[in-house]
Amino acid sequence: MPKPYSQDLRARVVAAVAGGLSRHAAAKHFKVSASSAIRWAQRWQETGEVAAKPTGGSTSPLAKHEAELLRLVEEKPDLTLDEFCAALKERKIATSRVSLHRFFVRHALRFKKNARQRAGAPRRGGSARTVAAGPTRP
Repeated sequence: MPKPYSQDLRARVVAAVAGGLSRHAAAKHFKVSASSAIRWAQRWQETGEVAAKPTGGSTSPLAKHEAELLRLVEEKPDLTLDEFCAALKERKIATSRVSLHRFFVRHALRFKKNARQRAGAPRRGGSARTVAAGPTRP
């Protein structure tokens, strides 16, 4: 994602519009798109701010169920992602394998590899991998 325009440029465009220049003329003068000048002027009229809105920082829908998820991991560390999904579905928590995987990565939990499972015959039934605490990320 590209970086936002500087606050100084935004302020100069808005000041030009406030000084009587049309939004399109101000955009042409400062070499920005007309839509940017229009949005900046509208935001300044509505809120009095010209700074860029904050970006990123999304939160997981599973964050509000963190304690319950971690408790489930402690109770049944040998569940697979699909089994975790099924257990959460029983508890009326909607999720997917991907969101669960991201949750486990965020909390430094990883699936512990079982050497017997990898070395065994392809048709032999093996035990499920267990969840183990991994090294914390910086």
